[in-house]
Amino acid sequence: MSDEIAALASGERLPLARLLTRIENADPSVRPLLPELFAAGRGAHLVGITGPPGSGKSTLVNALITEWRRRGKRVGILAVDPSSPYTRGAILGDRIRMMEHAADRDVFMRSMASRGELGGLAATTWIAAAALDAAGYDPVLIETVGAGQSEVEVARLAETTVVVEAPEMGDEVQAIKAGLLEVADVIAVNKGDRPGADRAARQLRAMLSTAGGRIERKPPPVLVTTATNAEGVAALADAVDTHRSAARTPLAARERASSQVRRALAALAAERAVASPDWEDAVRAVADRELDPLIAAEQLLDR
Repeated sequence: MSDEIAALASGERLPLARLLTRIENADPSVRPLLPELFAAGRGAHLVGITGPPGSGKSTLVNALITEWRRRGKRVGILAVDPSSPYTRGAILGDRIRMMEHAADRDVFMRSMASRGELGGLAATTWIAAAALDAAGYDPVLIETVGAGQSEVEVARLAETTVVVEAPEMGDEVQAIKAGLLEVADVIAVNKGDRPGADRAARQLRAMLSTAGGRIERKPPPVLVTTATNAEGVAALADAVDTHRSAARTPLAARERASSQVRRALAALAAERAVASPDWEDAVRAVADRELDPLIAAEQLLDR
């Protein structure tokens, strides 16, 4: 084991922070470390927290951290914030909602900019999660940007996906449209102190119990939480911990590995194609309508 990975595995925070910076910046020096980084993993429970903007994800994550710390767990958090389409910067505002844990040495939070990536995650989130795992944090929470319909990338990375809804987010038709519900392992109707929270939870349970062939597995539990006063948060933590064993079947692990390899393959193919001397000719040919984009991509891959 290299000195860098050994320092990471010993629980030192500074080497972890520096490595995460290099990971987020796609530093080429990270790639040779990946085999050791994954070998040093300790099997942390990867928990995805997703849902629409305004549902209270960050506040709920803060309450979950408090609950898991009460149970003696070291918690890692990757909070992905949306990037500006113009400056590519991000406010990284999730830290504001979790400041009470800033001085806790057994909580490590990292904000990451999505940098234009779709699906609610940053391109390097999976490597950053592996670094937190190697550093001994368990669980590792991955909070997505405010995800809309069909933005379900987190479910391909996380072992347990918690979808956060809120009572005022629309009627049941709107809920059905959201592909998020189909990847949920646990559903939290947050802001339970608002009117309509119990009704929203009942509607979700009814829809999921009669989904038939749409959802082949057992319907996920639907819990009501109020993150601001921690009501229902202990039950949510129990549900996430219970799902851990179900998420570690050989089939589930294989599906996650397949998604990770596909994502890495797509990123690597794009990186090499853009670096190819034929790239500009291919772009010009598509712009001049001499080639369609698919043929251009096939030719770049063939070369």
